[in-house]
Amino acid sequence: MSDVKKAVLAYSGGLDTSVILKWLQDTYQCEVVTFTADVGQGDELEAARPKALQCGIKPENIYIDDLREEFVRDFVFPMFRANTVYEGEYLLGTSIARPLIAKRMIEIVGLTASDAVVHGATGKGNDQVRFELGAYALKPDIRIIAPWREWDLLSREKLLTYAERHGIPVEMKHRQGGSPYSMDANLLHISYEGRHLEDPAAEAEESMWRWTVSPEAAPDAAEYVDLEFEKGDLVAINGTRMPAHELLALLNQLGGKHGIGRIDLVENRYVGMKSRGCYETPGGTILLPAHRAIESITLDREVAHLKDDLMARYASLIYNGYWWSPERLALQTLIDHTQQPVNGWVRVKLYKGNVIVVGRDSKTNSLFDSTIATFEDDAGAYDQKDAGGFIKLNALRMRIAAKLANRPH
Repeated sequence: MSDVKKAVLAYSGGLDTSVILKWLQDTYQCEVVTFTADVGQGDELEAARPKALQCGIKPENIYIDDLREEFVRDFVFPMFRANTVYEGEYLLGTSIARPLIAKRMIEIVGLTASDAVVHGATGKGNDQVRFELGAYALKPDIRIIAPWREWDLLSREKLLTYAERHGIPVEMKHRQGGSPYSMDANLLHISYEGRHLEDPAAEAEESMWRWTVSPEAAPDAAEYVDLEFEKGDLVAINGTRMPAHELLALLNQLGGKHGIGRIDLVENRYVGMKSRGCYETPGGTILLPAHRAIESITLDREVAHLKDDLMARYASLIYNGYWWSPERLALQTLIDHTQQPVNGWVRVKLYKGNVIVVGRDSKTNSLFDSTIATFEDDAGAYDQKDAGGFIKLNALRMRIAAKLANRPH
């Protein structure tokens, strides 16, 4: 008999988590609580409740929580305040959802007096690290069960055989070979991995993409969009204020319509391997340059440069699962402090896969002084003679070194 009496399972209702549910009941002989997080992934949520009930889960042990607003407000937007990009391209769409899911799982552990949390991340990926680091940070003594590190069901064929043997309903797509890709979706992005994409030389099929049209198929006319920011966060689009998750959803629609937000990259996983993935992040691809544009007129130069220096470290912390670490929290405090003056609007032009900033202004916090920056007569606002001494002082060490190098030996 297992010492685990009740476990909270991160449950989608798909093949993997349905098998895990039955495996838990058989292997640990424990009561199972299913938790399905709505972070904007769409239709797959509909089937989670009836599937859990069919597997014998008590109605009071089925949690399907709408976390969309919390996800964007408390995770996506704080990350974008730092202009976060991993390895120069990846906007961390999968990474940023994991700490929220871990947080809610631990909350449900408390609500249900459970002993353990269970996730379906494979032993090859980053998600196992993100889920577990988050869980341990929030509840240090929590028991974690990772079936992919315990069982021998290490292929789709073995999962299907197990499902059929135990009467677990299997969708027709799995019987016919399954989806050609392993996908993860939320309000920030969709990721595609596996199958055809495991050859890094192979171009992804056009039919794979779900949110975006190809740039070639995008409208021939550009679209102008005004984005309003307060303290570094997007608060309105084209003058209309709305909740954070609705803002991001609208940006996704606008970007997808214009073929914006596709990337194809090989990233370095935390576990040491290289992994090829394709991502659609239309809203984030618009938000990032817009946020940098409003910062360009409201942030002090050295503060902006300091943020850029810290961004790569911040991105790695999120990618590697350290959202709840003291160093990420400390960095966030600094980043959020820098965002106090980041208020104003940015106008972007969307056209065939491109996001082009065409204007920005801040009525209250702009550091741009046209009387100094002008190429016309500045009426003495800037004295060009001041530059001579500044340049000579900065050149002094190089002049000394050059004299030494040129001295006869």
